Amino acid sequence: MKPHILFVLGGARSGKSRYAQTRAEALDAGLMFVATAQAFDTEMADRIARHRADRGPRWRTVEAPLDLPTTIAAETAPSSVVLVDCLTLWTSNLLLGEHDIPAATDALVTALGKARGPVILVANEVGLGVVPDNALARQFRDAAGFLNQAVAQAANEVQFVAAGLPLRMK
Repeated sequence: MKPHILFVLGGARSGKSRYAQTRAEALDAGLMFVATAQAFDTEMADRIARHRADRGPRWRTVEAPLDLPTTIAAETAPSSVVLVDCLTLWTSNLLLGEHDIPAATDALVTALGKARGPVILVANEVGLGVVPDNALARQFRDAAGFLNQAVAQAANEVQFVAAGLPLRMK
């Protein structure tokens, strides 16, 4: 039987990470958090520290700002749930590092298909606003949108969270 893959989308501060964490903690499994954020300034370092404290000691954390597919392949297991937060920051990391985002997306989808345990992935829905006014922002929006589409196709379940309320999409 294929492990459950849950994809949680929403806007900034929509409650998507809290929802994903609650879903993970409801499972009778070990808890693994895969962080994609990088602390390039003190504000982000403080934000990361707050999120780590909010998760508490039950969670084991692995940082994977770039090599997310390998991390999923290595860390998934039937006895634990892997929570990836978030794919949007991962996309930023890939874009700014001039990595091949379509190849990375394919590798992520392949890793999800081979996951040995449940995976929950969190991402921002960035396509609901105005068209960005510069090429880099448009490139980012497009890459994030294509990644979200690919992950939604690979997932068993997709939830969209707005104002803290989930809406089942798939």
